[in-house]
Amino acid sequence: MFGLPARFAVDGARLDAAFREVQAQVHPDRHAGAGEAGKRVAMQWSTRANEAYQTLKSPLKRAIYLLELRGREIGAENNTAMEPAFLIQQMEWRESVEDATAAKNVAALDKLLADLRLEKKLRYEKLGALLDSGADAPAVEAVRQLMFLEKVEEEIGSSLEDLDTL
Repeated sequence: MFGLPARFAVDGARLDAAFREVQAQVHPDRHAGAGEAGKRVAMQWSTRANEAYQTLKSPLKRAIYLLELRGREIGAENNTAMEPAFLIQQMEWRESVEDATAAKNVAALDKLLADLRLEKKLRYEKLGALLDSGADAPAVEAVRQLMFLEKVEEEIGSSLEDLDTL
């Protein structure tokens, strides 16, 4: 839709420009006099363009999309098996979040959040290399792990918001 190569690394400025160009062509306001059917088609294309843009803007959604293009399903809801080292790290993160939240320790939550963001950054770099090299099976595992990290990040953010309102 945006004429970009199907790879993990995306030039953000190029994506933004391509999105604006597509939106200028399909935006419903541009088709106001096209009749009901024309308006409906324009709305559908505009919605698809917005969804495509949001998918490509998010590294996790973009990775899932690329893997699905290659016939790989993530299966996160059915496949919860992960490498043991990650499972141990996952439990430690969760316990740390719970402990810091229970203690109302904002500084500890901030540190956890910073550490988690660094971990995510490193894992996204690795994921990009896996996807761009065609190593789809390990990329699926990396995506599933990043899905977990995203959830933990959301939990920390929620805990911080809750503590801010106290």
